[in-house]
Amino acid sequence: MIISASRRTDIPAFYGEWFMNRIKAGYFLRVNPVNRKQQKLISLFPEDVDCFVFWSKDPSPFLKNLEELDERAFKYYFQYTLNDYPLIFEPRLPDLLARTETFKRLSNKIGPARVIWRYDPIIISNQTSIEFHLRRFAKLASILGHYTHRVTISFLDMYGKANAKLNKFKELNKLVGENITAPESKEKIDFLVRELNLIARGAGLEIQTCAEIADLDKHGVKHGKCIDPELINKVFGLSLNIKKDPAQRPECLCAIAVDMGFYDTCRFNCTYCYATISDKAVQNNILKHNPKSPSMLGNYDSKIYVKLARQQKIF
Repeated sequence: MIISASRRTDIPAFYGEWFMNRIKAGYFLRVNPVNRKQQKLISLFPEDVDCFVFWSKDPSPFLKNLEELDERAFKYYFQYTLNDYPLIFEPRLPDLLARTETFKRLSNKIGPARVIWRYDPIIISNQTSIEFHLRRFAKLASILGHYTHRVTISFLDMYGKANAKLNKFKELNKLVGENITAPESKEKIDFLVRELNLIARGAGLEIQTCAEIADLDKHGVKHGKCIDPELINKVFGLSLNIKKDPAQRPECLCAIAVDMGFYDTCRFNCTYCYATISDKAVQNNILKHNPKSPSMLGNYDSKIYVKLARQQKIF
């Protein structure tokens, strides 16, 4: 079983205490984010977890926990999103220097094969042209090239919560936001990807895409898996054979995993984020967070544990 921590929020940045409490308890309560009545206990014993996949934009608060995870013989790697956007897109992140230094520290602790650099989403706007991305990507590649083996790119998807947030953003910031989009023409996509690939290769990095429909193999860029059994097998000497997750979009090649997080809980609340609809929603959910609860949101007592453990015939 692979555990995703988490596509829906930044657990390393904000919920590390809760996560480590669940590690010590040996389980967490998975609650369906759409139907909260659907609940299931998930084992977090080392023998039951093949690998953790951590997703973060700032895992610095979590680094202190890595030694304990190692002592408990857990396997894990990080998807580390590191862009260099203007503050208007990512207003609450630490500055770039702090984030690159954290990237280096993390890589030095666990090795470059276990830290995947994510340069995504690629947003084209009045302030972030294709030329902007080529300059910033080259700068970051030169800094991170010795600290990772792989970079993952994706283009902005204008759908769902992200689209609603961006529309609101455009209304409030017309001079900056009026042209926010993904590259619209095939020629622009081809040019950008071709140049990004050249930069990545020059820095010694393998480049992959995340959940992209476009076939970019001719540019040497393959469709990637963020939750990647092949990477896990290679890094940790395993032989996992886990199928693609049917619950994800067809273009997403990630393997089946259990996600620990909840939507509308990440305090970074980046302008383009699909997982957070508003600051108000985040603040409301933060009030529901108890680091000692078996679920990241909600105060669940021992009765829930006993009831579900009997139903599932576990623990």
